[in-house]
Amino acid sequence: MITIIVYPPDNQGGRRVRADGTLLGRAYRLRDVVALLQEAGLEGIDDLDVIRSDDIEWRGGGPEVWPH
Repeated sequence: MITIIVYPPDNQGGRRVRADGTLLGRAYRLRDVVALLQEAGLEGIDDLDVIRSDDIEWRGGGPEVWPH
């Protein structure tokens, strides 16, 4: 399994998303995390998969933390 890290929100409210050390992009909502992971090859993953996954490390708050 790959290592996925969602970093704390930055000053603009975005959260960096990395998979195995590669920056996938910046997410501003949960749906953005899903889209970035799908683009990285995790086809079929959805919002609930992201919320429930033990393989995603949420830093600075969980999947419910989106300041903007």
